[in-house]
Amino acid sequence: MQMAGAITPVASSEFLDYVGKQSGQRIMDCYQCGKCSAGCPTAYDMDLTPRQMIRAIQLGLKEEALKSSTIWMCVSCQTCSVRCPVQIDIAKAIEAVRLLAVAEKAPAAEKNVKLYHQVFLKSVEFTGRLYEMGLSVAFNMLSRHPFTGMDILPTMLRKGKLALMPVFKGTAEVEAIFARIKR
Repeated sequence: MQMAGAITPVASSEFLDYVGKQSGQRIMDCYQCGKCSAGCPTAYDMDLTPRQMIRAIQLGLKEEALKSSTIWMCVSCQTCSVRCPVQIDIAKAIEAVRLLAVAEKAPAAEKNVKLYHQVFLKSVEFTGRLYEMGLSVAFNMLSRHPFTGMDILPTMLRKGKLALMPVFKGTAEVEAIFARIKR
């Protein structure tokens, strides 16, 4: 028996069920208010905003979600999750889609975005935080574009926005996190 005012999701798909189970989120609770996308600092660079990604999951649009740049552009800052009025951890749901894309070897929407993601994580794993100079150099070399973006380097160094050497901070804790994930 259904209580008055209770909303029971009627849509279902294997993809929706998978993301819900992997992320532990009730994706069908999203009523598309858009607060997640309004607060997302990288939404301008995504082909699907966080709201649109959640809708794609709700509709079972697996191929569209796996091909989306959104799963690679999300920086997991949790802004979308904190702003959600129904307390969906949207970043966690996007992470579930990203992990599925890796598992299924789905092609990325943008060239080298997977490489960037891997180099980013290695940088954090190695130093305990992001080392921007190392990230830039490693990515540029591995993507075979060694001098891309180097024109801004002197200005950033002069203004103190970029460190030449990495700062190691909390490496033991971060290593433990990465070890748990790898298991």
